[in-house]
Amino acid sequence: MLVNMKDILEDARTNQYAIGYFNAVNVEMARAVIETAEELHAPVIVGTAEVLLPAMPLELVAAYLIPMAKKASVPVAVHYDHGLTFDKCMEALKLGFTSIMYDCSTASYEENLSGVAEMVRICHAMGATVEGELGHVGDNEGEGKLAKPSDYFTDPEQALDFVDKTGIDALAVAVGNAHGDYRFPPKLDFDRISRISKLTDLPLVLHGGSGLSDDDFREAARRGICKVNIFTDLDKAGRAGIDRGIEAGAHTLMNLIPYEIEAMKEVVRNKIKLFGSN
Repeated sequence: MLVNMKDILEDARTNQYAIGYFNAVNVEMARAVIETAEELHAPVIVGTAEVLLPAMPLELVAAYLIPMAKKASVPVAVHYDHGLTFDKCMEALKLGFTSIMYDCSTASYEENLSGVAEMVRICHAMGATVEGELGHVGDNEGEGKLAKPSDYFTDPEQALDFVDKTGIDALAVAVGNAHGDYRFPPKLDFDRISRISKLTDLPLVLHGGSGLSDDDFREAARRGICKVNIFTDLDKAGRAGIDRGIEAGAHTLMNLIPYEIEAMKEVVRNKIKLFGSN
């Protein structure tokens, strides 16, 4: 069934587990996520991000994700992640996405606050939920890599002000996490997570979940993280599945698809069980 994030994140917060968010830039990824969630009777969040649109245009993502979510036997929120432009967020909303992340985290605090507050007013009027980001989660490499990530960690007191003034439904935090592959084991600031969670009384979001340890995930969920974003692990698994298929003698796209899906299902299955949402 198609739901918004608030419908499922509140229970996650109350019962100290997390729900996986998986980017699905093709039908195979979407099948891997939703079919596994159904198998485990788990709520799940699926969608795409603005930086991924070159791989699959937003309107095409909506064309397969929305119907699949509606038909699912478990709650499925369809989320537009890291929306960088107001227009694209509006497009996602009009296409039927039930949750929007408007990422103004690289702007000034005042611009972030006012932009996200406006997005909340619009989305709530249409029954959708909004995720904001305070602090900034950089990348592990490339142009988005931060020289000193701790300079961009989320400030707990500022987080309370941000939540109060925007009315967001979930808050993405910067606590030592980063997007992409981790070259070295990250050190999450768990005390900061606890402090933000206690002050804001809101579901918190951990971006850059691929590559964290099992213990990191368990402790983060215990401290207040209710949504964990996964893409790199899923993306790499799909490629590995194709490689296994080729090695097994499958040399057409049709015959490779089952290998691709099963490899990604294994990742989704492991994450759902690890997060406790099953």
